[in-house]
Amino acid sequence: MSGRILIVDDERVILDLAAMVLNARGYDVLTAGNGQECLEIVEREEPPLVLLDYMMPGMDGMATLRELRQRFPDTYVIMLTGKGSEQIAVEVMKAGAADYVLKPFKNQDLVDRIENVLRIRRIEIHNRELRRERERLLSEIASWNTELEQRVAEKTHALELAHAEILQAEKLATLGHLAAGMAHEIRNPLNAISLFAQILKPAVAQDAEKSGYIDKLLNEVDRVEDILVQLLAASNRPRLKLQSVSLTEVIDQTLESFREQLQVHRIRLRKDLDSQAPFVMADPNEIQQIFTNLFANAIHAMPQGGELIVNVSHDDEGKIHVRVQDTGSGIPKENLSKVFDPFFTTKAKGTGFGLSVVLRIVKTYNGHIKVNSTEGQGTEFLLEFPAGRSELNPTCA
Repeated sequence: MSGRILIVDDERVILDLAAMVLNARGYDVLTAGNGQECLEIVEREEPPLVLLDYMMPGMDGMATLRELRQRFPDTYVIMLTGKGSEQIAVEVMKAGAADYVLKPFKNQDLVDRIENVLRIRRIEIHNRELRRERERLLSEIASWNTELEQRVAEKTHALELAHAEILQAEKLATLGHLAAGMAHEIRNPLNAISLFAQILKPAVAQDAEKSGYIDKLLNEVDRVEDILVQLLAASNRPRLKLQSVSLTEVIDQTLESFREQLQVHRIRLRKDLDSQAPFVMADPNEIQQIFTNLFANAIHAMPQGGELIVNVSHDDEGKIHVRVQDTGSGIPKENLSKVFDPFFTTKAKGTGFGLSVVLRIVKTYNGHIKVNSTEGQGTEFLLEFPAGRSELNPTCA
C-alpha cells in the first residue's frame, strides 16, 4: 500500500502532530515509540516509508536505519533530526536514508519531502524490476541461443550422416556396375584356367608334387569365384518377393546358429528382444544376412571372451531399433568412416564385403545403420527400420 507511512519517535507530541498532518493528506499512518518496535512493525506491515527520529533511547535512529536498510530494502527512510549539522546530514545519507528533515518542521515541507521520496521509491523499484526483467530476458535469449546452436549442430550432424549415406550408396551403385562387368570378364578366362587345369591333372597324376600344384591352382580358381560372388552380393540384390518379417524372430534364429561359437569363445549373450515389435516388409534371407555378418564380426572381435548385447525395440513413430554391441577390441577412430566401404577390412583373410552387404541391405529397405566404437572397449551397431514398408529404395535395390 503506497499510502502507508510509519512514524517513529520517542516524543508522543511529535507522533501525534505528524500523524494529524499526514492523515489529513490521505496517508495511512502507523506509529512506533522506539527502534525495536519500528522493526517489528515494518516486518509485519511492510510500509513503503518510515519517518525515523535521529535521537532515541535504546536503539537510536542510526542503528535502526542501518537495520532497516539491511533487512527491508524496499522500505525507504526519512530521518527526523533536531541537529542541523552538515556532518549529521552526510552521516544519515551515507547510512541509506532517502532524505532528512530538520525539527521543527513545516507541515508543507514535510509533505513535499514525503511525496518526493515516495515518487523516487516508485521510480527506483520500477527500474529495479525493469533490470530484473532485462536480466531474465537476456538469460532467456542466451538459453534460446544455446538451444539454437544445439539444434544447428544436430542438423549439421544429421546432414553429414545423410551425405555419408549418399556417398556410400553411390559407391555401391558404382560397385554394382563394376562388379557386373568384372564378373563377366573375369569368369571367362577363369573358366578356361579351371578347364585346362582339370585337363592337365590326369597327365601328372603319377607325380604327387605336380598334382598338388594343380589342386592348389584349382583351389585358387574357386577362391576367386567366391570373391566374385561376394562382390556381386555386396552391390546387387536379387529380385525376391517381399513378406512380413519379424526382426525379433530372425535375430533369435540367427543367434541360435551361433550358439556353439559363443560357447567356444566364452562369450556371454545378453539379449532383450521386443516381441511386440512390428513386422518389416523384406526378404528374410537378406535380413538374416545382416545379423549373420554383425554377429560373426562381434565374435571375431572377442577371441578371448566377452559379452554380446542384442536389443530390439520400437517407438511410437513406427520405427524398429536394433542394437548389436560387443566388448571386443573395437575399431580405431581413423577406420570408423571406412567400415562400410567395399574391400575395406582389417582381417588377415577378409575380403571387406561383409559390412558392405549389410549396408546395401539396410538401405534397400529404407533403413539406417551407424557404428560407434572405442578402441579396446568394443563396438556398437545401431540399426533402424521403418515398420511395414513395402517400397524399396531404388538407389540400392
